[in-house]
Amino acid sequence: MSKEIVPVERIAQRILYLRGQKVLLDRDLAALYGVETRALNQAVKRNADRFPGDFAFLLSRQEIGRISQTVISQRGLKFSQRVRAFTEQGVAMLSSVLNSERAVKVNIAIMRAFVKLRQTLETNRHLARKFAELEKRVGKHDQGIDAILEAIRLLIAPPEKPRREIGFHVRETAPRYESRRRA
Repeated sequence: MSKEIVPVERIAQRILYLRGQKVLLDRDLAALYGVETRALNQAVKRNADRFPGDFAFLLSRQEIGRISQTVISQRGLKFSQRVRAFTEQGVAMLSSVLNSERAVKVNIAIMRAFVKLRQTLETNRHLARKFAELEKRVGKHDQGIDAILEAIRLLIAPPEKPRREIGFHVRETAPRYESRRRA
């Protein structure tokens, strides 16, 4: 198996859900392709007929505000006035606009990330249906089975990322003081 140019997990982390669709932002795609966001948007503008509204769309100020609150802020990270979001079909169309070897390889990795995400969602739906059927058969009578089902449900749920602690920790040991006993 060949070494991928961009790991699928890195791409999957950047996929957002906006307007009922899974999308990638122009700045994230530009970073993946190794080009400036401005250059990517210029290529899209030059080929506007290839990007209808269901392939790429501009975000409203409210959507940009919501995204900037959910994205972990980095020093100096700012959104421009016009942020473009690309759907899966829009990303596929970018491969015909950006004619570099890296763009082709990155597009293949992005398509694999979308497929992997779709498969994961379908697997979870299938498991949820199976557990609903099992609950109907068993009912709420047996507490032992309920506990097992709850444990399985917790295992299926995506793990919460541990939050970083705020502040600092002192790594030196405190001096020991001895007290005199009164006799």
